[in-house]
Amino acid sequence: MTSLLRLLTILFTFARYRLDLLIAKGNLPWWLRLLLAPLALIPAGKRSRGERLRLAFEGLGPIFIKFGQLLSTRPDLMPPDIIAELSALQDRVPPFDKTKFCALVEHSLGDSVDNLFQQFDREPLASASVAQVHAAVLHDGREVVVKAIRPGIEKVIEQDTRLLHVIAQVVERYSADGKRLRPVEVVDDYRTTIFDELDLQREAANASQLRRNFLHSPLLYIPEVIWDYTRHKVLVLERISGIPVTNIEQLQAQNTDMKKLAERGVEIFFTQVFEHNFFHADMHPGNIFVSRAHPDQPQYIAVDMAIVGSLNRADQYYLARNMLAMFRRDYRQVAELHVQSGWVPEHTRIEELEAAVRTVCEPIFEKPLKEISFGHVLLSLFRTARRFNMEVQPQLVLLQKTLLNIEGLGRQLYPDLNLWATAHPFLERWLKNRFHPKTLWQDLKRYGPEWMEKFPEVPHLIFNGLQQVQHLDGLRDELQRSRELAQKRERRASVRRRLLLAATACIAGSVLLVWPELTHQVVKSGQHIPPAAWVLGGAGLLLLALRR
Repeated sequence: MTSLLRLLTILFTFARYRLDLLIAKGNLPWWLRLLLAPLALIPAGKRSRGERLRLAFEGLGPIFIKFGQLLSTRPDLMPPDIIAELSALQDRVPPFDKTKFCALVEHSLGDSVDNLFQQFDREPLASASVAQVHAAVLHDGREVVVKAIRPGIEKVIEQDTRLLHVIAQVVERYSADGKRLRPVEVVDDYRTTIFDELDLQREAANASQLRRNFLHSPLLYIPEVIWDYTRHKVLVLERISGIPVTNIEQLQAQNTDMKKLAERGVEIFFTQVFEHNFFHADMHPGNIFVSRAHPDQPQYIAVDMAIVGSLNRADQYYLARNMLAMFRRDYRQVAELHVQSGWVPEHTRIEELEAAVRTVCEPIFEKPLKEISFGHVLLSLFRTARRFNMEVQPQLVLLQKTLLNIEGLGRQLYPDLNLWATAHPFLERWLKNRFHPKTLWQDLKRYGPEWMEKFPEVPHLIFNGLQQVQHLDGLRDELQRSRELAQKRERRASVRRRLLLAATACIAGSVLLVWPELTHQVVKSGQHIPPAAWVLGGAGLLLLALRR
């Protein structure tokens, strides 16, 4: 009953904001068009399609708001006007009861909050759709924040994502862009992401890894995880004190070097992606602060590490070379790299892909470098490659979304930011170091023991491989013989079917020729049977005999 009421609420919201206009009616079956026809009586108003979709998500509550936020990070799938509207979604949720929060913390940690903490603030510090945060002080005097998952949220998420899945199936089947947008895949991705956010130990592990990567770094500070107080549904972190990165007035009031701050954001991104291969993938402004110390050498502070990303070594290499080739306007190499990386099928014609990339990129690079958006260049490149059957690479989409966030933030802080001036030397240095003897020696030390362990098995593996090749050759020959035999049988069956049709036609023709005589009962001893009937009947019987 609860699911039914929720479904009715979704349908009512769908009708209220005329979301049916987002679906091409021509692809719908007649009965569904008939059901949607009354919606034409509801005026759509002057709101854009993106605004109507945003308002619908806001009306349906936190889970749909977070889904809209996810869609706003998928410019590879959604049109720009909808992306712009969904980016404005804010996860504003009233806090849940403070006694329930305390009970949840106490149940997870096995003691009362008064015993666990020297001081515990029962009024929430922040509240979102999935979790709520309270301030506290440990017995050793350290200030911390306590984050706990909303009670009962798993049931709500399960119910709403199940309904979202049904809606996605309808959209994929009947929308003109259903196959390209892959809404079912997007919903499944969202379900995985939001359930991952419910595991606060996972977030704590991500935070711990990022903190270790940037330990003693002047670029980025990650709060310390208090592991003794962290469980599946409760996370306790060091409390940070910083200026929200969007508060330009406060940053300028303390004489922050805005140019260096913007450049360091870019450096942090490339360091995470290429050196650490572990990047914070949810770096929107709400999760970023700036330290109040050393404004002339500003340091970022990042929180909320629920979503992280990484690339394999091949993707790292091809991405770096793609970026360098693009900014050198070597479109031939960009096309070749797409094929070599496996991002597009190997049978893709290099000349056609090169021409398509040139058509997209050349107008962009006519602008001054400081006006070029790295993220949008990558987005344009991926959109172009999709015409050549490029599969969406989830890890690259996550990276591109993070790059767009960093770029937008950097230009907000310092409008004249030249992203390429910071990125170019970094990429050149990284590619050079990748093949440096010292790096190769490090790889040898890391993987050498494993190679030596497997080396004695190499002759045996080669022998087995040759046997498998011979076996495959035998299977191939057997398959070919089976295919030829099946073809012969099909040809014989085809001939028999044709003979049967011809025999049936001949016998039917002979019957038709003698039908008038049969109806007048004048046929006696075959005296009035036309010769043609004898010929056709005989031919039919002969064909039947041949068919056997």
